[in-house]
Amino acid sequence: MPLVRIDVNAGRTPAEIARLSQAVHDAILAEYRIPERDYFHIVTEHAPGQIVAQDAGLGFDRTGGVAMIQIFTQAGRSQEAKERLYAAVAGNLAHAGVAGEDVFIGYVENGAGDWSFGFGRAQYMTGELAVPAGGATAATPGA
Repeated sequence: MPLVRIDVNAGRTPAEIARLSQAVHDAILAEYRIPERDYFHIVTEHAPGQIVAQDAGLGFDRTGGVAMIQIFTQAGRSQEAKERLYAAVAGNLAHAGVAGEDVFIGYVENGAGDWSFGFGRAQYMTGELAVPAGGATAATPGA
């Protein structure tokens, strides 16, 4: 169950914002084989100057069309799986009109006990939800 935050500069239409979100979700669906309804995105638009995204020394410039993406998900996926996800996100976003140099992804891993889906309970830990494949629980560290 990834939680995705997408930060963009203001100026896109609601349809463009929806395409960006769906493009990221489609990549996660394809690469991680999560259920379709595990769709938890927060898209935030920012005024000019509120997103600073330089090149990190890679020698390219970003445009005002930058999409800063944070993916919060359970630990346990291989580096190769993560890299396939990054490529799928960038490819899908290219089809949605976002240039490759404008795709910035931060990937944050956590454990089963770090999630509550409502009612103040940690549903992975209580057994109300099955821990996704590759996710770790207190009983199965590193699973």
